[in-house]
Order: sequence, then structure tokens, then C-alpha cells
Amino acid sequence: MTDETTPAQEDPREGHGAEEELRRHRIAKLERVRARGDEPFKYRCDRSHRIGEARAAFEAAEAAAGPDADPQAELPGAALAGRVTARRVQGKSAFLDLRDDTGRIQLFFGEKQVGEEMYATLDDLDIGDFLHVEGTVKRTRRGEITLFAAGYSLLTKSLRPGAEKWHGLSDVETRYRRRYLDMVANPEVLDTFKRRVQVVSVMREWLAARGYLEVETPMLHPIPGGATARPFITHHNTYDRDFYLRVAPELYLKRLIVGGFDRVFEINRCFRNEGVDTRHNPEFTTMELYEAYQDYLGLMDETEEMLCHVIETVVGGKSFPYQGHTISTERPWKRLPLHEAIRQYAGVDLEATRDRAEAARLARSAGVDVDPTMGYGKIVDAVMSERVQPHLIQPTFLYDYPIEISPLAKKKRGNPALTERFQPFIACLEVGNAFSELNDPIDQRERFEAQAALRDAGDDEAQYLDEDFIAALEVGMPPTAGLGIGMDRLAMLVTDSASIREVILFPQLRTL
Repeated sequence: MTDETTPAQEDPREGHGAEEELRRHRIAKLERVRARGDEPFKYRCDRSHRIGEARAAFEAAEAAAGPDADPQAELPGAALAGRVTARRVQGKSAFLDLRDDTGRIQLFFGEKQVGEEMYATLDDLDIGDFLHVEGTVKRTRRGEITLFAAGYSLLTKSLRPGAEKWHGLSDVETRYRRRYLDMVANPEVLDTFKRRVQVVSVMREWLAARGYLEVETPMLHPIPGGATARPFITHHNTYDRDFYLRVAPELYLKRLIVGGFDRVFEINRCFRNEGVDTRHNPEFTTMELYEAYQDYLGLMDETEEMLCHVIETVVGGKSFPYQGHTISTERPWKRLPLHEAIRQYAGVDLEATRDRAEAARLARSAGVDVDPTMGYGKIVDAVMSERVQPHLIQPTFLYDYPIEISPLAKKKRGNPALTERFQPFIACLEVGNAFSELNDPIDQRERFEAQAALRDAGDDEAQYLDEDFIAALEVGMPPTAGLGIGMDRLAMLVTDSASIREVILFPQLRTL
């Protein structure tokens, strides 16, 4: 068998140099396989087990036999399939590593066991090829669980060298652009996305068990709404009109509460035409739920229960590491009014004034830059983001936000300058947003009109007036509380990922 060194992967369009030479070498091997009458791109194979299942079945047989069993425990008749990820040749013996999405197992090929003719064909195998292998699972003298091969079949010939963990794919942009190579080279990346899938499935199960019905609402909106964000615009040829990729499903989900649903939720994509950084991607996943006859205080309790359940189920306990911190989900979580948090961490009292100029002066005294287009509410939000959020390491709820930045939330009982709104923070990450939902159509119209004034003043993220949504509210929406959770950020937490791009399979990148 021959060995090859895999170079760091560059743009696949280049196809030059050492990589192209290795590709031609592999094509030559493919032609030798075909010359033997074997098809190197097969249609299917029959497996007795997935690799993780085979290992578990062998360990169960070993445990049943006991430590002093003679002969040694084994799992005969195993038929496995997967990708070759490593190989080592020692004279007339060859060891390969085979991997599928459940794990890895060592393969042993002995010339005496498989015969000279079959053993010679191993020289046409490369790292990256997919094999179907039959044999007996047992331990080597060194104690490693190994499939002792009686025969094999090449399922797929890999023509392009993959990026081996120790040789390449250290460039972050390349890892994101060629995620398939990232997962081949770094199995822990595959584990990250399995954990992300688990986050979604555990949350879905929790909601369904509490009577929430999962629904789907439009991705194309005639009016962007439901969040303060700049939308993407697209054009529908048949209707000859522009639509907006949704920034949030909120207004459609609340229409369903008007229509008679009591509890609904949706897990799906949203799109915002905003900056890209470690916490933001223009395409992202949210879970939004709405519960009739509930307010933000009751929903805060439910949110704490749900997040604790999801995180603890996925990480396997009440604490987990995140970027050098140990995060505890132990209840109850800390709860702070927003303005109290600003006084505590920023050293200024923005609750004492409603004057925009004075708020700007206080923000600057706290070291926060203020843009001329920012109104009072956005100034408060900027101070929170820059001076409060970095301190919110352990799970914390901030609540009672200014009305100017909460156009869809009910006014706080006893203080109409604030709204009944909360946000959960974990490890300095904002992971959600929730309200006692505004169901007064007259108040809602006034809030939309105030947003229009902000838009006229230069705020391109201000919300639009949605007449149909107001008409729905006029039909009547019961008291309702709503919550949105950023699923990507939740996945960041449980996988100890510093960047949102680590938990999005194919993040948006600049065109090369």
C-alpha cells in the first residue's frame, strides 16, 4: 500500500499543483479497479450494524462473557460500512480506521486471512474511500476493538484528497466554505452539529408535551414586521411586486392566536440584512412561541424551566463550560430590571430622564458612543449592550424595557414609559426576547406611527405600519405572552463555540 500526504485545502476551483497530481493518481487507481471488473461507485450495501452499534454489541457480549472468558468474546458476522480515515501497513498486515456518523473502528487485514489477491488490491485504496467490510469484531492483543476482515468491497472511490486533521483546514474561512471537508477532517465538528440537532429536538418535545402546536408561517412577507431590523428584498415575477424575506414570524403567529389557537410555536429561518460578526449571521434560526392568557411574568418562569431542561438534557448536567467560564443552570436565575442593571454596571441613571439629549450625555459619560439617529430607547439599548451585557455570565433575565424599543409589547402596569418585556442572557449572550404582547389595536397603531417617525428620521431598522395586523387585533386577541429564542446562540452555548458560524452548517460568506 502507498501513502500520500494531503495538502491544506484551498479554493476547489483552483485544482492545481500537488492536489491535482494526487487527484490524477487516484483516478489511475480507479481505472485499475474497473479493469478488475469492479464498479468503484456502487449503489448500496447491507450493514449488520452501524459502527457505534457494533462496538456496543461487542462490549455487551464481552460483559456477558466475563473478564476471564476463554475463548475471547467476539462478534462474528459483522458487516460495516464507512469512510477510511487512516491506514498503517506493517508487512503483510494492514490496519485501517473506518468511520461513520456513530463512531470509529479499527480494521485488520492480514494477507493470510484474506488471500494474496485481495490483499494486493488494498494498494488501490486511499484515505477518504468508502468501504463495506465483513468479518469478526474482537480485541487485539493491545486491547483495541477491531474488525478482523474476511473481505471488503469498495463502495465509493474518493478522487480528491480530504484535509487531514494534522495537515490542513486550519483556515477558518476554508472550513466554513467547505464544511464537508471540515467534518471529514475534524469529527468533533460533526459532533457539534449533532448536538445542535439535539437542542432543536429536545425543545420541540418539551413544547409539544405542554400543548403547543407547531405551525409554519410565510417566509415571504408583503410588509416586513415583527422585529426591529433591516430586511432583505426580493421580487416576485408573477405578481410583479417586491416581497421581504421575513425578519420574524411574530405578526403571523399572533394572527393565529386571534384565529383561535391557544398555544403555537414555530422553529424556522429568519433573515436580517445586518452586519456579520461572531453573534450575527444574516440567515439564522429562531423558535417563537405564543401562549394565550399568559403574561411576561408567567412566561419568564416557563422560559427558565424550558431552557434549563434543554441545556441540562443536552450537556448532561446542571453546569457546562463556555469559553473559559463554568455556567450553572441552577434555579432560580437572577432577575434584574433593565434600568437597575444599567445603574449597577454602567454607573448612570437613564431611568431618571426621558430627554434624548440628556440620555446621550449620560451614555457618553459611561463610554458609549451615540449616533445622531439614535432615539432615547436605542441609547438605553446601546448602554445595556456595551456596559451591562458583558457582566451577564451566569443566566440572568433583564426586564422592563423602554417603550421606544418595544413597539409590540404591552405597557408596564403602573409605568407606561416601560413595557412588559424580558430578555434571557447566558454567558453574555442574548438568547431570547419576550413580551406581554400588545393586544390593544389603538395603542398598536400609535406605536407603528411612532416607528414610522423614527424611520423618517433615519432609523432604517424601524418597523412598518401593518394595516392587516391591526385589523386582526381589532377582531380581538386575548391576553397573550410571546417568546423568541435564538437557536443558533443556544447551540453556541451547549457546544462551547465562540462564533455563530461554528454552529451554522453553511454560514454566509463573502464571494471569493
